[in-house]
Amino acid sequence: MRDDIRDYLAELVRRSRDVLGDDLVGAYAAGSVGLGAYQPGRSDVDVALVVARPLPAAAKRALVDRLRHESLPCPARGLELVVYRRDVAASGTPEPGFDVELNTGATMPFRATYDPADRPAADGRFWYALDRSILRQSGRTLLGPPAADVFADPSPQELRALLADALRWWLALPTPPGDEPAPGAEDAVLGACRALVRSRDGVWLGKVDAGLRVAADDPDAALIRASIDARQGGTPPSGPAARAFQRRVLDRITAD
Repeated sequence: MRDDIRDYLAELVRRSRDVLGDDLVGAYAAGSVGLGAYQPGRSDVDVALVVARPLPAAAKRALVDRLRHESLPCPARGLELVVYRRDVAASGTPEPGFDVELNTGATMPFRATYDPADRPAADGRFWYALDRSILRQSGRTLLGPPAADVFADPSPQELRALLADALRWWLALPTPPGDEPAPGAEDAVLGACRALVRSRDGVWLGKVDAGLRVAADDPDAALIRASIDARQGGTPPSGPAARAFQRRVLDRITAD
């Protein structure tokens, strides 16, 4: 882990303990940091906090005030923090189930959400259970018991449905018409690779590692490798090419 990220996470945990006290059961680095796939300038810092009981409204607001970028500058693109109760984390529920969600950063629009019902449906409700599944496998423990002892996977059927929902969400995003490069299409392609690897091989990988695994024996290997190159400044694939690959992956996952 980079020193600036390690120091930031240590301070985030310290501030969280100041606010939550003994109610804070654990703190975990998720996403690219947990998967060992952090890319400076591109990746977010994803953190999950686990608490013993539902948080009072005042504690939720205080936590957001102490952790938002204006109070604790995030060295990455932004912080995506989610707070779960311990029983929700261990339940394997496919529902969002969070107590607090905070998005904040120098280049990330600020958003604090205190009830899953307030999360816009168009933003996707599938992210949370998928993130908890990643945490179970690869969460980096910052405080508390090992992530594998705290987080549970959804059932195989629910996981497959969540992966399909994520692919449909990506497919619904607008892209430029025609065959011109579509910025962001590389993440859609590599996100589809990650979904395929999880469905097919039962393991979560970072987007680039998932792309390399799929490209080893996939007819769209050139598209996948171009998407990997685009994350380092190369030309992203076109919208139609990315969508065709995503649809093929979606068909494969839903047919299993």
